[in-house]
Amino acid sequence: MLDSPHGALELVTDDDVAIWDSGPPTSRPHMDGDGPTGSPSLMSMRMDVTETWLAYAPVKNNTEDAAKVPKGNPYHSATSGEMAIYRANSMILRKVGVKVDDPITQVFDGQEVEVWSRIVWKPKWAVTFADVKSKVRGNNSVSQKSTLVIKGGNILIEDLSLDGALIVDSVDDGEVKVEGCVVNNGWRIEGIDKDDSTTAALPEEVRIRGFKINKMDQLQQFYSEPGKFCLKP
Repeated sequence: MLDSPHGALELVTDDDVAIWDSGPPTSRPHMDGDGPTGSPSLMSMRMDVTETWLAYAPVKNNTEDAAKVPKGNPYHSATSGEMAIYRANSMILRKVGVKVDDPITQVFDGQEVEVWSRIVWKPKWAVTFADVKSKVRGNNSVSQKSTLVIKGGNILIEDLSLDGALIVDSVDDGEVKVEGCVVNNGWRIEGIDKDDSTTAALPEEVRIRGFKINKMDQLQQFYSEPGKFCLKP
């Protein structure tokens, strides 16, 4: 896109373009981001469209303002943003064949959100859909109450049944195959009461979420040596 201007676009200011007059100041950054205003008229451009759950979960509202949002509209809060990550990762695993339970609905600080399985992984494990697909094999299932944390880059999930909390990590030269049945009490999400005197003592990252995580039980394994390993409870 920047070949013709040799890698540089001319700076465009409010005084230069009349389009800025068509909307309030708050809308201008969005209009500016819709496309390069300095590109040649015949330049070929491409736009990709994807589902909202995969790529759009802004976090910009505090809990008080988010609670005032009419039901059915996005909250755009720390609460909804975190839940969106869990949903996206659950949906990605579903698309590679993992049986992930449907979410339940809970209310945190006046925000009604879908609570999916808490599934997260580091970028070293997977960045693309192809990465995920190459590391998930066989018949796998994850219950709604479950938490799955993948930290190592070479963790293979094969024929895993998870009903609880599982955290797996390894050094870069370690390859771990995780399989079998993992059942424990897991990690439970619990809402917090902002009017409770003890809430003020909680860390800010907990207070802005509107919930805390009670880590009751988990299977946690770190492989600190190079080699091939199998985690099968």
